[in-house]
Amino acid sequence: MEPILRAVLSLTSHLELDQVLQELVDAAAQITGARYAAIGVLDSAGVNETFIYTGMPRSFTDTHDPPRGHGVLGAIPADGALILDDLTTHEAFGGFPAGHPPMHSFLGLPLLIGAQVYGRIYLSEKPGGFSQEDADQVEVLAAGAAIAVQNARLYSDIRTRERWVAAGQEITTAMLQGIDVEEALEMIAQRARTIARADTAVLVLPGLSKDWVIEIVDGDLHGDLLGATMPANGRAVQVIESGTGMIVDSFARAEVVRLAQFSRYGPSLYAPLTGGQAVMGVIVLLRRKSAPEFTDTDLAIAESFARQAALTLELAEARDAQDRASVLDERARISRDLHDLAIQQLFASGLQLTQAREQIPADEPRLLGVLDEALTGVDESVRQIRSIVHALRSPDERAGLVDRLEREVSLARTGLGFAPSLILEREPKDAPLASDEVDARIEDDLADDVVAVVREGLANAARHARASSLHVRLRLSTEELQVQIQDDGVGLRATSVRSSGLANLGQRARQHGGTFTWDNSGEGGLCLSWTVPLHRAQSGP
Repeated sequence: MEPILRAVLSLTSHLELDQVLQELVDAAAQITGARYAAIGVLDSAGVNETFIYTGMPRSFTDTHDPPRGHGVLGAIPADGALILDDLTTHEAFGGFPAGHPPMHSFLGLPLLIGAQVYGRIYLSEKPGGFSQEDADQVEVLAAGAAIAVQNARLYSDIRTRERWVAAGQEITTAMLQGIDVEEALEMIAQRARTIARADTAVLVLPGLSKDWVIEIVDGDLHGDLLGATMPANGRAVQVIESGTGMIVDSFARAEVVRLAQFSRYGPSLYAPLTGGQAVMGVIVLLRRKSAPEFTDTDLAIAESFARQAALTLELAEARDAQDRASVLDERARISRDLHDLAIQQLFASGLQLTQAREQIPADEPRLLGVLDEALTGVDESVRQIRSIVHALRSPDERAGLVDRLEREVSLARTGLGFAPSLILEREPKDAPLASDEVDARIEDDLADDVVAVVREGLANAARHARASSLHVRLRLSTEELQVQIQDDGVGLRATSVRSSGLANLGQRARQHGGTFTWDNSGEGGLCLSWTVPLHRAQSGP
């Protein structure tokens, strides 16, 4: 009994699960004298998801998949031992794969964690066969191993939770330091995949219309997940509507896989990105078919991480908007104060100096010269303050629409690597379209949205299109305005353009009673078309 107690004490001293299971297998083989020993950890379907062994030749294990736990291995009872003098005579025996070493004597027992069968212990090839005493000894060893497994799982959960918390803090810090939102989304996907030991992580975010689209992908080797639209009745949409995450044991065993790309994966986990009262999207973690399943603890921690990430994104966007608004408000206040107070005071001083000059006799040239210099100084001060007031206004406030679009096109040159073109067109094309006519016919609020549309289109092209040319067309007819952005790049489906950005363009069009469409050109590239009616149509010059 002493060797068993030493083995149990040794097992319970470890906190790494793989180490516990390997020591259990080694100890079981040593105590019973078996040549071969193994343990299969079961998934929710009763199939081996982890298989650890001793004694098997590397030439076989390196070239064969581990057994799934069927046949004689699956015949091990949940509350006792299976002892066989020759396992090849058992009715469930289905044969050995080519190259498998011969085995005859066999002992199998369950590894119980509470009332749950966590795994099965297999031993084979003991000279003279196995006895009930061997079974009793391994059962005692398994009881100690169960405690060690529970400790190791608890320790693993704690370590995993710490990594999730650290990742959440890292993302929060990065956002507060001002990284781009898309960079933050990519960081969320990458950290989630690494910590959860997933093979692929995707972020499902709002797309065009009411669609939900995979817009951020990390770890995908096939490259076909990006841009995929989630089925309306699929699991991701269910999570979005309920605000509650879910676990899929294995897509390989699922009766229905609505997104074909997911069928190549096994276990998966869905965690909603919940910000405030709304769900902003979903993190989907995917593991290969042979990987361990996600646990309820994994789901709870991932949901907490997703909530923190969503809140961080929401707060960062709100802070950014507030900062911009505060700067603009302060600039506007200073501008008003200079115009309403300083300039008016200088005007009053100028009037007083003028009145004083008129009362000075003409034979006082020196005094007249001093007053003339003072009046000149007042005029120069007014001119300088007016220049400052003009400079304090944002470029959008002090420029016409065409000037603002030319500025956007010019700024985009650095990101694109070439100079895009801005084309003004009239429909019908009976005369050139002048910038003055554009400014006269397009109201300020519509002009702001036109600039935003062009800015978003240029930014997406700079990040993702890999184009060599790009044209921005502003087409004006009697009844409507159309903005068209066309490049010769790789198109939408082959890039990482965020559809939620495109959805924003659609929302801007709908606010004016218009439409937004996009299409991949047959010759390559992407064409964005944004069209709105002109509610205040005016005749041109």
